[in-house]
Amino acid sequence: MDMNSRNQYLKTLQKEYLKASKSGKTNLLNEAVKRTGLDRDHVIKKLSPRTNWNKKKRAPTTRSRQYGSDLIIHLVKLWDIFDNPCEQRLKPLIEKELPRLRSFREIAVTDDQATKLIKMCPSTIDSFLSREKGARILKEKYQKKRNPLLYQQIPTKMSDQWDRDIVGQIQIDGVEHCGQSASGQYANTISHTDISSHWWEGEAVMGKAQGRTLDAIKAVRARFPFDWKEIHPDNGTSFINYFIYDYSKVEELEFSRSRPYEKNDNCFVEQKNSQNVRKVVGHLRYDTEEELAILNDLYRNELRLYKNFFQPVLRLETKTRSKGHIYRKHQEAKTPYQWLIDSPDVPIEVKEELTAVYNILNPAQLKRSIDLKLANLLRVYEAKHQIAIEKVEEREPKRKEATVSFSNYPTTPVRCHQLIT
Repeated sequence: MDMNSRNQYLKTLQKEYLKASKSGKTNLLNEAVKRTGLDRDHVIKKLSPRTNWNKKKRAPTTRSRQYGSDLIIHLVKLWDIFDNPCEQRLKPLIEKELPRLRSFREIAVTDDQATKLIKMCPSTIDSFLSREKGARILKEKYQKKRNPLLYQQIPTKMSDQWDRDIVGQIQIDGVEHCGQSASGQYANTISHTDISSHWWEGEAVMGKAQGRTLDAIKAVRARFPFDWKEIHPDNGTSFINYFIYDYSKVEELEFSRSRPYEKNDNCFVEQKNSQNVRKVVGHLRYDTEEELAILNDLYRNELRLYKNFFQPVLRLETKTRSKGHIYRKHQEAKTPYQWLIDSPDVPIEVKEELTAVYNILNPAQLKRSIDLKLANLLRVYEAKHQIAIEKVEEREPKRKEATVSFSNYPTTPVRCHQLIT
């Protein structure tokens, strides 16, 4: 049943429907829904007495177009000349400057076109420029990203391009300790991981200054038991800059970087960020010099020894895909220290030094020292926020109940929480 047939049927049914009883209307509605296939509410609306089937449709009105499409190209040119202002700002500029631009022969329009351009209201200008604005937005959005010259000089390297048997290839990444707000200055851990042995070192700096980041890299390099061959940071400006680039050239270090928005290119250090930083110190905000000093004391002493000498890691040997499933085979779990001892690239002198350090280490004592320093870090963090609460209460004693309570924020790192009893 087409639309005209349905309307004729409903028009005939309307008279019977309006005179019928309640049960009769129900039966007629059921029959109409079945025959027309329309929604029940729509049929009720059609059969109501408000529906006027004899109402004539309004004849479409047409109005002659005042402005032609020939004005668009001139309007776009004027828009570009005045640095793409909005239509409210562009209108007075056209009124005042269009005659002068014509006298300079910058824009070629007829007298009639000039009159129409000057007469245009802001809404008309906006409608004429809407297509051009949309096209430029799409072009900007999907155009090929342009990297600065330095980014073009540093090659990208993916995770499957590494030779994982060569010691000295270092991945570098930053871990922010900003808590729930990224405003202001806060501590950042510069994390370093060797791809072959998984040896890890960390150093905390305040902020993301390029010079401080370079100082942290130099300090960490001095603690590594072997020489570096290559550094591979992510794409942040704290790492991709001429401070570190020139340093790599002077020290004859290869310099590669990850692809933008591809975290898996830096997968080795990303894993250490989770296990050695986040899992240990948590996700709190550390923004004082005292907290920074505790973090560096932890990284430079107990944590690096505990993780590198007593925390085994698994190295992937093969990864195969069969019938939609991925099967991974790992090598025997060893600590970074053991991987270095078994590596033929590490000199015998370095192995002897590492063995001497290993023989005097007590893992239980290291664990206790780490826990004590984490508990101290937590106490400093809580004391800092207690001072902030007291200052707020002193400033606004009458609005004490409305003051934001810092106790609602998470104040316990993942592991520190089990230390305070």
